[in-house]
Amino acid sequence: MKNRKTLMSCLLVALCVGSVSAKERRISVEEYRDKMKAGWVGQIVGVALGAPTEFKFRDKIMPADEMPTWRPELINNAFTQDDLYVEMTFLRSLEQYGLDVSIRQAGIDFANSEYPLWCANLAGRTNLRKGIAPPDSSHPQFNSRANDLDYQIEADYSGLIAPGMPNTAIKMGEKFGRIMNYGDGVYGGQFMGGMYAEAFFEEDPVKLVQAGLKCIPQGSHYAEMVRDLLRWYEESPNDWQGVWHKVQRKYREDPEYQKGATGGSVDVRINGAYVVMGLLFGQGDPDQTVIISTRCGHDSDCNPSSSAGVLFTTMGFSKLPARFNTGLNEQTVFTHTAYNFPALLDVCEKLTRQSLLKAGGRIERNALGQEEFVIPVEEPVPSPLQLTWAPGPIANSRYTEAEMQLITAGPSFDFIKFAPDWDMKDLGWHMNPGLKARLRGKKNVYLTHPLDRQTPCVLSRTLEVPSGKTTKLHLVVGHHPEGDWTLVVKVDGKPLKTQVIGADTTTNGWLTVDVDLSEYAGRNIVLALENKASKWFWEAAYWATIEVQSE
Repeated sequence: MKNRKTLMSCLLVALCVGSVSAKERRISVEEYRDKMKAGWVGQIVGVALGAPTEFKFRDKIMPADEMPTWRPELINNAFTQDDLYVEMTFLRSLEQYGLDVSIRQAGIDFANSEYPLWCANLAGRTNLRKGIAPPDSSHPQFNSRANDLDYQIEADYSGLIAPGMPNTAIKMGEKFGRIMNYGDGVYGGQFMGGMYAEAFFEEDPVKLVQAGLKCIPQGSHYAEMVRDLLRWYEESPNDWQGVWHKVQRKYREDPEYQKGATGGSVDVRINGAYVVMGLLFGQGDPDQTVIISTRCGHDSDCNPSSSAGVLFTTMGFSKLPARFNTGLNEQTVFTHTAYNFPALLDVCEKLTRQSLLKAGGRIERNALGQEEFVIPVEEPVPSPLQLTWAPGPIANSRYTEAEMQLITAGPSFDFIKFAPDWDMKDLGWHMNPGLKARLRGKKNVYLTHPLDRQTPCVLSRTLEVPSGKTTKLHLVVGHHPEGDWTLVVKVDGKPLKTQVIGADTTTNGWLTVDVDLSEYAGRNIVLALENKASKWFWEAAYWATIEVQSE
């Protein structure tokens, strides 16, 4: 009888242990940091290797002989890449304000970033600086680039601070992804975050992709693309180029799947497909994963950065081939951030501890005395379905005057420093406007861009033209090497001079323009300078000098 009771007790304990293990996952803090570090290194490897190929291969496969070869010295070439420094802005907001930082504060922090941006990021930041708060900063009514890939290439952090916690990554997308993206643009980032979260516990690329798929609305184009690739891979696991053509026909040539794709080569669906293709057809090989994602084309540094980041996380830094984990300068600070590599790892661990406790997990010590994260197993709860081409209503979210006082960066602030007597309106967000340290051989040049094809960017001021003196407007203006624009000088709304600024009218890209204002002596006038579109191709105006001279 005693032996029978002992046996029953052992069976009961075994059942209890099995039940707990089915509901929890464990990973030591040491292993977590090793895998998380590898995730960051994977991003570096992908973007550093693919950088020379970015957008050089659009709608065609890169020939094998044009694929760059990895060299270990490239490991330190990504400290200035937007694939990395933008997401560190999000980490900084989380570090300073906690996991519950409001989306409005996250938007203020992003608005105050001073690094170059493009596409949805730039449109979103421009909206923020105008007072359009998130989530409206990403709404298609205000942001025509909402379906671009921006949050997809910046969402790595969300899974790296949420091992085994996909819902944390999903919530990060609703907070930070909604600053600049909408619909599929957000889902691409949540998909990536979900794969990273699973990569701490799973090595099979197919299962990683399936885990990411669970994190997004199944009715979205993005989810359909992922399902297509899983099926096409199963049908032809050794023919990635054949599958590339299937992707091209459906997600580039079928008008139904071009809805919302105003960004063309930076559309989130096509570039997301290339990330998935690298993971699936790379079949766990780090070199092939990067090569395939790069050779697929379009944004061919961001895409291998994402696929390598996920795969390297599964491997861990200590188990990476030596060519990928040696020579890293861990003291270099990522540009526009507060982090070098040790600081980056520390803030990720700090946020992971917070995420774990918030998700109902705990931290214990194992038999070896090591700290372990004990993580509850959870089913992903995707965000609601939103369609960029058929968006829901806006939230009418605007920053208050007090909040606007906290936004202290951007082209308008730079312009006050550059031309303190002038005002600016209708500044377009193309070509990264603002004050540039150097452009085409000149220092401290201000770059503007028309708002759209019909609406010029206008610089204006009220001027009292002195009597008894010769007064003139003195300008030194330039243009992008591949474009031109039209300068219109107006006084009280009347055109005084119109001049095309382009290769045929400038010397070394620059032109001096003097406009006599003497006929207005003794009068108060409104002087306006228009940066007007010519052909809507590289229409930026370069302003090196804007002066009113009297003698």
